[in-house]
Amino acid sequence: MRILFVCVGNSCRSQMAEGIAKFHGHDAASAGTHPATEISSNALAVLENMGINTDGMRPKNLDIFNVENFDLVISMGCGVECPAIKLDDDWELADPVGQSLAVFQETAREIERKILQL
Repeated sequence: MRILFVCVGNSCRSQMAEGIAKFHGHDAASAGTHPATEISSNALAVLENMGINTDGMRPKNLDIFNVENFDLVISMGCGVECPAIKLDDDWELADPVGQSLAVFQETAREIERKILQL
């Protein structure tokens, strides 16, 4: 399954979702409507602790993707408004940006749970 995870900053939830989805065999990407300059160090730490390779991961702008090339386009729940694209689902996950590693770990567990249900 080819999945695009969409967020505002593409620095936390959507990056973790991309990494976790790839880890579970999906063809995944992530993007932000207003991407940050770097991925959160806590997001990277969580992925690496899960055994997920983070080499080459970086925030990306939604504009570089053709959403028609994806089976699912999922918002991470950050109030993303993308009038030009159809979102298939909104996972309504609280943004862990600026919070503790434990909050990032909890968010990653919820992301993994949702991915395994796809």
